[in-house]
Amino acid sequence: MHQLETIIGYTFKDPILLETALTHTSFANESKTPVHHNERLEFLGDSVLSIVVADYLFHHWKNRPEGDLTRARASLVCESALFEFAKEIDLGKYLRLGKGEERGGGRQRPSVVSDAFEALIAALYLDGGMETARSFILPFITEGKTAGPDYKTRLQEVVQQNPEEILRYEVLSETGPDHAKHFEMAVYLNSNQIGRGSGHSKKAAEQEAARQALRLMGLEK
Repeated sequence: MHQLETIIGYTFKDPILLETALTHTSFANESKTPVHHNERLEFLGDSVLSIVVADYLFHHWKNRPEGDLTRARASLVCESALFEFAKEIDLGKYLRLGKGEERGGGRQRPSVVSDAFEALIAALYLDGGMETARSFILPFITEGKTAGPDYKTRLQEVVQQNPEEILRYEVLSETGPDHAKHFEMAVYLNSNQIGRGSGHSKKAAEQEAARQALRLMGLEK
């Protein structure tokens, strides 16, 4: 029995699914024999996660408007939230990484670990069905384990009040080696720059840029 199965309280009927979910592309690329990696599972897990979260919010936030539901879902399925969820089961410890990714700190990299979390959801869904996946996901989203606000969605909703306005994000700089990239992003309203942000992923930098834009508008402290 895999130690992770003990942690999540589920034993796989097909252990290959779990092994694949934990296998990063770097491991597969360095393997001398063909190995399946977790990118396809990540794709499926993203959709399973989204429907479980949306279904939960729809039925438990009965009087909340669509905008509130959208913001809440976004905060629960974003990379930073999934990374925090994954840390609760120490998922990074069990990943199969290539030597370069291992040396580069892949076990603590949010993008790597959050993708594996989605792949694990897909593996549970394929092995045990939707209820198995739902039972795994719900404790993370019902016990106050949410990420910070989704500033991008909030800014988009503000801008959408004026349909003629155009919001776009642009990479200002990208520095550092592949295992430790640093991005600086800007957000523009039409042709005017209204916020800048930096981070170790484009998503994180965009969120910071959106937060700065909301602050400029007096909508964020």
